[in-house]
Amino acid sequence: MRDAIKMMESKMTPESVARSRMMAEQEILTIKLGQLREKLGVKQDEFDNFSQTSISRLEKRKDIRVSTLIEYLNNLGMGLEIKTFPKKSVKKIKEEVLLRI
Repeated sequence: MRDAIKMMESKMTPESVARSRMMAEQEILTIKLGQLREKLGVKQDEFDNFSQTSISRLEKRKDIRVSTLIEYLNNLGMGLEIKTFPKKSVKKIKEEVLLRI
């Protein structure tokens, strides 16, 4: 599978590869949110300040506001940490926590 991805990426521009990877990460986030909720045994209709329909929509969205994600995770008893990290070797910049809630 990795070879097939590498082959496809070799035919794409670097910008297209970056865009495709970002879209894939967004898809993975939506899958992980639902899996996390299910792992914790929480049903979609058990959230404060969210209807079952809004949770269903949120778990399918590809673009989620940070404030909405924080509230969603808070309902699950979970926190959120946002980190930055250099994509390339930048000696002056290290991984850094921007937000921890």
